[in-house]
Amino acid sequence: MDMREKRNVLTYLAEKEWLIMSLWFGLSFIGAFMEVSRNNFNNYRIFRDVFFHVIHQQPLYIPYPADYYDVNLYGPVFSIVIAPFAGLEIHLGAMLWSLTGSAVLFYAIRQLPLLRLQQNIILLLCSMELMGASSWFQMNQFIGAFVILTFTNTIKGKEHRAAFFIVLGTLTKFYGIVGLAFFFFSPNPRRFIGYLFLWGAVMFALPMVISSPQYIIQCYFDWYAALVHKNELNEGANTLFQDISAGGFIKRVFHLPGMSNNVVLIPAVVLFFLQYTRLKDRYNSRYRFYILCSTLIFPVLFSTSSESPTYIIAIPAVCIWYVLQPSTRQNNIFMFFVIFLISFSHSDILTPWVRKNISMPYAVKALPCLVLWLVIVYQIYTRKYLLKKDVSPAPVKDLEPVPVL
Repeated sequence: MDMREKRNVLTYLAEKEWLIMSLWFGLSFIGAFMEVSRNNFNNYRIFRDVFFHVIHQQPLYIPYPADYYDVNLYGPVFSIVIAPFAGLEIHLGAMLWSLTGSAVLFYAIRQLPLLRLQQNIILLLCSMELMGASSWFQMNQFIGAFVILTFTNTIKGKEHRAAFFIVLGTLTKFYGIVGLAFFFFSPNPRRFIGYLFLWGAVMFALPMVISSPQYIIQCYFDWYAALVHKNELNEGANTLFQDISAGGFIKRVFHLPGMSNNVVLIPAVVLFFLQYTRLKDRYNSRYRFYILCSTLIFPVLFSTSSESPTYIIAIPAVCIWYVLQPSTRQNNIFMFFVIFLISFSHSDILTPWVRKNISMPYAVKALPCLVLWLVIVYQIYTRKYLLKKDVSPAPVKDLEPVPVL
């Protein structure tokens, strides 16, 4: 039975390249344009000013209420990332920033060693979530792309590129550090470590070119303090927009506002590392993909800073997992509800009442990701990924595309 018969309507749509491109970039454009037209792009104002604050050596992690609300929480190297956009007219800069994030994530998904049709299914299923994320003007699309590109470059033996994306992601939003999960897939571990130190030194010093060493060093201390303070606020916050995580879901559903995030985080870390008990299969392409999926979901699901737009990091993992599964009615129904709850629970499609009274108050968006992450961990631990024999006897530079079963 071929993929058309198995995937039916989804496969038919995914075969239309023009449709994939139109949905991906069209929905991203619409999401960003709607907010730009209303001058509702506060996050971009924060990011843009990071560049100017670094140049003028002003504090990076304090409020500037005359310019925007909230505070910056990205690392000093972000001033270099945002630099190409900072000098543009602000409305144009905001649009290009958002669309660039979409393009980078698109490129990353295209680098996955999957069949073209599988890539298209992933892009198709992620497009609605991308629309919402694009309207927030955050860096989540970039972070998701960095993690995926770390994975693809690691398995290809391109440690210099993999280390670059780990360091860049870590020194901007810190989520990028999860790219270290792919270290054991590297054909050259020593070179991998060497490039981590090299890029770490380069990225640490790079913002000093437009400011000063003393200022940047102090910024890193301030950044750490700001992140610690933000985590404390998130754990005790009574806001609907923060802590849309596994811990936030449990606290809200069971009315446990004082519960520490460590109650959820510590067992999750243990389960995550248990996945490496199957490292003897590290040259199995499916095992590698399962680790990628688990890694993409983990920082979103177990961070108190997770918001609705943060899930653009996790949704590609959901879709990658799906295209690796046998096409059964059970899997298709499960995937329908996962996408429905993640990508539509915060939209007006379910009516504003549902969003305001159910989805947001109970962090519903975290539930399907929690269920799927536990499924992935279980499948790894029980070696359910071994649906076909494709274990290579030695490291390979490029993996063969993984067909839908």
